[in-house]
Amino acid sequence: MSVTRTVFHVGQHDPLAAPLLAELAIEYSTRYGRTVGEVHAGLLAYPAQDFAPPYGDLLVVVEDGEVVAGGAFQRYDAGTAELKRIWTSAEHRRKGLARFVLEQLEAEVAKRGYRRIFLTTGPRQPEAVALYKATGYIPLPQDVEKEVGFVHPFEKFIGSEAEAVPA
Repeated sequence: MSVTRTVFHVGQHDPLAAPLLAELAIEYSTRYGRTVGEVHAGLLAYPAQDFAPPYGDLLVVVEDGEVVAGGAFQRYDAGTAELKRIWTSAEHRRKGLARFVLEQLEAEVAKRGYRRIFLTTGPRQPEAVALYKATGYIPLPQDVEKEVGFVHPFEKFIGSEAEAVPA
């Protein structure tokens, strides 16, 4: 049986983004202890324009009419995009969707002219750390502290910068 997979570029308040934000709120609440409502409010508190063109994007992946994965990026600095909100529905994990989302985001980041990607992931997300390492992201010193503790920062160079960086 073939699956129809479509990528939509949406705004933060688009109904297609709602499942991504709702399940991220549950996931982060479970892992880091705040209420689902507090986490959801925090996700919505980000200015929507941060994840909109020309400097950012929010995408969702729909398979056979169901939102199954997504992610976003925003401008970090003139040459760097920051990935945020990488998510796969709990019911659709272990199917390569997170890698697919990363590939889609990296392609958009490159189209926007960024040459470096930066991201952080929380201390209670070992599967995310493994994903980023497996897809060429370079761990940076863990000196970034947020309310959840010290987070795992990563970077990856893309485009012509990637060829200049020794492996």
